[in-house]
Amino acid sequence: MIDKVGLLAARNGKILLCRKRTGTRLLILPGGKREPGETDLECLRRELGEEITNAQYGEFHFVGVYEAPAAGDESRIVRITLYGAAITGDPLPAAELAGLIWFHPCDDWFAVSPVIRERIFPDVLQRGLWPED
Repeated sequence: MIDKVGLLAARNGKILLCRKRTGTRLLILPGGKREPGETDLECLRRELGEEITNAQYGEFHFVGVYEAPAAGDESRIVRITLYGAAITGDPLPAAELAGLIWFHPCDDWFAVSPVIRERIFPDVLQRGLWPED
């Protein structure tokens, strides 16, 4: 099991996703793997600091826990504990990211990792957590 904590940040009807420099070419949520002893929010704040510059975050709120096959290694399961927060500034990718993408619900869902495509996006849309344009 791959244990991750992720961020759900939306702006203008789009959700912020990222692409790592190494590993899968699929889009994923900002965030990452928990280190031993870290709480959810300690992990999320550390990972966001490593991945994104020029951004500030509002208060984090729990969204849910999602599981599906891991991107790039579908023999393993990834579990993402997801938190939402408002994001301000003009987010820029830091060293370990190849880029940041603002993803619209009409964009190609097959460009994102299985857990996002199969679990997170459907739930977020159903619950009305994906803001309209």
